[in-house]
Amino acid sequence: MRRFIPSLTPHTLMIGAGLIFGVLAALLVKWGNPANMGFCAACFLRDITGALGLHRAEPAQYIRPEILGLVLGSTIAALAFREFRTRGGSSPLVRFLLGALTMIGALVFLGCPVRALLRLAGGDLNGITALAGLIFGAFVGILLLKRGFNLGRSVKMPTLPGWLFPAFVVILLLFAIFTPYFIFSSASGPGSLHPALWISLVVGLGIGFLAQRTRMCFVGGWRDLMLIKDFHLFSLIIAFFVGALVTNAILGQIGHWSFTGQPIAHDNHLWNFLSMTLVGLGATLLGGCPLRQLVLSGQGDTDAAVTVLGMVAGAAVAHNFGLASSAKGVTIFGVWTIGIGLAITLLIGLLMRERRQA
Repeated sequence: MRRFIPSLTPHTLMIGAGLIFGVLAALLVKWGNPANMGFCAACFLRDITGALGLHRAEPAQYIRPEILGLVLGSTIAALAFREFRTRGGSSPLVRFLLGALTMIGALVFLGCPVRALLRLAGGDLNGITALAGLIFGAFVGILLLKRGFNLGRSVKMPTLPGWLFPAFVVILLLFAIFTPYFIFSSASGPGSLHPALWISLVVGLGIGFLAQRTRMCFVGGWRDLMLIKDFHLFSLIIAFFVGALVTNAILGQIGHWSFTGQPIAHDNHLWNFLSMTLVGLGATLLGGCPLRQLVLSGQGDTDAAVTVLGMVAGAAVAHNFGLASSAKGVTIFGVWTIGIGLAITLLIGLLMRERRQA
């Protein structure tokens, strides 16, 4: 029977996963998510942070089932293919800090690397500036990697720690279903816009499964392209963009091609570039974009789980201290934090170098 079923090559699987993700991300807007925000790891983590009361920005409070599905889909795939392994211990405090700074950079731009592509696929030309910053940040990160940057080796750990983050996600899913009184939910704004819970959850599960199997990463693709001239991950990024662009065109979800007047966006080119430079640099040093960190946390990687917790802390700080941008533009505190964040991240990259034995 198997000989009659064509086997998928890794490259075909990568392109197929990218196309499916792009189409689903665009459909999530049709089904209820905010415009040009069908899927955004940073924005959705920010919404979950608000739902737990860790920040009080009322328009950004909702337990996003897409994120829960992403993690659990990764767990299911890792278990099915015997890749669930508990590992950790690689500079957890540094990872926490880099995760927080990466999240702050994303919230100054108003989107993660996934949303940068979705914004461009929806007609928001600010995505070009953001992608330029992301690529530049990844390039700087590559230079630091070549100079010997290393967060240290992860080691095998007892099984229990690897299950803690997926278990936490299951608890969040129960909160989303039963909505206890201590969970916040936006009455207006982006947090109030979403599909039915089951739709978001099923889509998240599917994306999580595909992301685990393909090692999907929206910064790693650019890194591999520049560092080792490998197009494998990059082909997924291109396929994702094409899938989202074509689906948006079919559904009539491309408003107008412009830098101005775009949904949940600002057009400050300098700080769009620099904030995403911080995201690209931080993600390169961490070994993966926010989406990749969530997927790794679902397959037992406690280093990635610590990074995600850092991102949650970054989201709380960004909104509690006025660092996050809005459609009105960037804030003065956000500007200062991006500058300081870039300096701190560069310092980490320069100081944490692997000692070469003579």
